[in-house]
Amino acid sequence: MAWPVSIILVTSPVFTILQPHPPSPESSLSIIASDMREVDRVIALRLDSGVPLVGEVSRYIISAGGKRLRPALLLLASGALGFQGPQRHNLAAVVEFIHTATLLHDDVVDDSIMRRGNATANERFGNPASVLVGDFLYSRAFQMMVDAQDMRIMQVLADATNVIAEGEVLQLMNMHNAALDEANYLQVIRSKTAKLFEASARVGAILSGATARLEAACADYGQALGTAFQIIDDVLDYAGDHHVMGKSIGDDLREGKTTLPLIAAMERGDSAQRNIVRQAIETGGVAMLDDVIQVVNATGAIDVSREAAMREARRAINAAKQLPEGPHTYCLIQLATQLLGRNS
Repeated sequence: MAWPVSIILVTSPVFTILQPHPPSPESSLSIIASDMREVDRVIALRLDSGVPLVGEVSRYIISAGGKRLRPALLLLASGALGFQGPQRHNLAAVVEFIHTATLLHDDVVDDSIMRRGNATANERFGNPASVLVGDFLYSRAFQMMVDAQDMRIMQVLADATNVIAEGEVLQLMNMHNAALDEANYLQVIRSKTAKLFEASARVGAILSGATARLEAACADYGQALGTAFQIIDDVLDYAGDHHVMGKSIGDDLREGKTTLPLIAAMERGDSAQRNIVRQAIETGGVAMLDDVIQVVNATGAIDVSREAAMREARRAINAAKQLPEGPHTYCLIQLATQLLGRNS
């Protein structure tokens, strides 16, 4: 397949963007703008409940912003493979509901107070309401899955939801674990974050009646993109701007999460630097945040982590290039490229 150089040139070990100012993710997703509006309509319709608090909490978190990447992946994958049926909107809403449910539960577990620049749902409505509305969104998502009348799709989404829950528990078990290595870190994020990216892209392929090879390519793309997304998210916890991110710097450290920047810092640092990072992880020492950031920068851990994200983004691009040539496929490639420059 011949790819136009105006999209991207993949080199090793870095990406060279041939456009002087690559488009934002929002402009790249303009091809599915009308589809996303229809997904928003479905979301609004299916949030309806006879219990007022359910709708209030659900609308609060869903309307708070967010990138809508998971439904976008489903729409782009199905579009790349030629599917235009209405179930793509229903199932795109399903994956957004599943994602939103995980956010509601995550913020309770992490005791978070800010997301996307606003108070978290648990901060505004309390933990019980957040947990129970998260449960409602899960159950509503499963009701909507039935509408597709496709057991394979139900299996993929049910399995993904189970893996995500296991990933959450695995992350909980590894809180304050300074001995966590990169392989186990990747296991956590591929379960907790990347699995829904993978399932979203796979469902787009299944809807399209794709061959096993193309379905696998879509799934590989989603897993790689989701892994890169989470690595960059973890980088931003030490190298981001909280005004842009809409959340506090150092949240991962406060929660005792051992992420790739910290793992790389301990692998590359001297004894004193390793001790600083280890103590901060084991105690949730946000008071040590400045010292930890200094170690992370001095050891080159941010660059190591970004390189890991680049490898995953390259893997996503290679998977996308197996799909039929066209604007939806170009958009998938561009998304993987732009991910490396995200700052929120």
